[in-house]
Amino acid sequence: INAEYMGKNFKMASDQRDCLLILDFGSQYTHLIARRVRELGIFCRMQPCNAALDSAISGFVKGIILSGGPSSVYEQGAPHAEPWVWSLGVPVLGICYGFQEMAQHFGGVVSPSDKREFGAAVLERRCASCADPLFGALTPDELHIWMSHGDKVTELPRGFIVAACTTSCPVAAAMDETRRLYGLQFHPEVTHTPGGRKILSGFADICNVPRTWSMSSFLSETEAAIRAQVGPTAEVVGACSGGVDSTVMAVLLSHAIGARFRAVFVDNGVLRENESTQVLALLQSAGVAVVRVDASERFLSQLRGVESPEDKRRIIGATFVDVFMEYAKQWPLVEFLAQGTLYPDVVESAPGPHTAVIKSHHNVGGLGSKLGLKLCEPLRLLFKDEVRALGVLLGLSAEAVGRHPFPGPGLAIRIVGEVTPAQLALVRAADSIFIEELRTAGLYDSIGQAFAALLPVRSVGVMGDQRTYDQTICLRAVDTTDYMTAKFSRIPYDVLERAATRIINEVRGVNRVVFDISSKPPSTIEWE
Repeated sequence: INAEYMGKNFKMASDQRDCLLILDFGSQYTHLIARRVRELGIFCRMQPCNAALDSAISGFVKGIILSGGPSSVYEQGAPHAEPWVWSLGVPVLGICYGFQEMAQHFGGVVSPSDKREFGAAVLERRCASCADPLFGALTPDELHIWMSHGDKVTELPRGFIVAACTTSCPVAAAMDETRRLYGLQFHPEVTHTPGGRKILSGFADICNVPRTWSMSSFLSETEAAIRAQVGPTAEVVGACSGGVDSTVMAVLLSHAIGARFRAVFVDNGVLRENESTQVLALLQSAGVAVVRVDASERFLSQLRGVESPEDKRRIIGATFVDVFMEYAKQWPLVEFLAQGTLYPDVVESAPGPHTAVIKSHHNVGGLGSKLGLKLCEPLRLLFKDEVRALGVLLGLSAEAVGRHPFPGPGLAIRIVGEVTPAQLALVRAADSIFIEELRTAGLYDSIGQAFAALLPVRSVGVMGDQRTYDQTICLRAVDTTDYMTAKFSRIPYDVLERAATRIINEVRGVNRVVFDISSKPPSTIEWE
């Protein structure tokens, strides 16, 4: 992925490596295309759809992928590919909006669908022989696909043929083999399209791009990039929460620049049960020198009376900046703030002009203009599973890399409504019970993320022959590897029953427990 597109100054050896180039038209799934490509061992770059092609890399681009996007190609102001895309002479794959952009550019027609299509569909191949490069390796079960579009190609350009369709989409895939142009109306990059990996692999074969990308190469290149960015004398201070991201970041920076990296753990008062003690022990066991700053009262006072999730995120981010800057002043050589920002954080916070904002993230949107330090974000190009793989390479324990993600705003965004000490006590206790039951059942490590959320809903109950009117806990557990698409975990009923029974019996003030069975998309993993 092109680090300069992400706003960083890392200069990687990968700049002189054969690659696939992904052009971002604003889709929330664009990064997933890059993730799937990297899973194939292929190096890829990503840049905005309207960016010029860097002459230094033009000879290394073996193929181009056009992402989806929220716009309509026929609308005024819609993003379009630059002319060099079509003149470079390499294979091009258009996905969803990217397919529509390709079709319109070459003289086809794109029209609004009578009915917007969001969800599962089954692909029917129209030409087995001509579609072999992309679909030939698919089994019948892998013909299930994921649609997410409001427009469709209604007339193909000259030279294109229909390669596949669905019951509601006559042109689900098309191709012009002579010009090596391929289009998909569906999304092969999401986990809901089980054959998507094979389809992308087929396109990579068409491009004849080498498969040499690995976390080992990323590690060596990133350590060198950190040293180049920071320089020989500057120090880096890192905000470490004890989660997978910040722990791997801390160890990586310690490897790269040694004692010039300083780790600080800020207790913001919205951590899980016993989190503070566990964080310090985890970081110290990983060989990271860390100091703790207890600012819990300060954070909670700022959150008093606040209900909006975006306001909570911004307040926590701004208060963190204040606390962190006050503490960092004791180190005059510190010039950089290290953060464990991952690529999904950046994507959901809208990195490009055509991307819809889903929510702001503490690592990319909450720091504000008061931050007097330059950012060092060495994990900014990685996904969660890649970070875990990197942690293993760095020698971290299974416990350290296997922890479920925990958001920077903490329990503040797992309490829907105002954050108070009483509400924190409820959600902490419920969350602890749920995680304990998952570990007892041997399910914790197979689940991508699990937690308890406190809802602003009271209901009538009966406990000990007495009427109650108490609060509701929602249990959330999802299966995912990339944390941008997820399905709810199929937890056995007996495990859910034990967790719910314990929560109602042991957490005073809760009389109802529900289980969230929504997937992402359309829902997010966190409630706020």
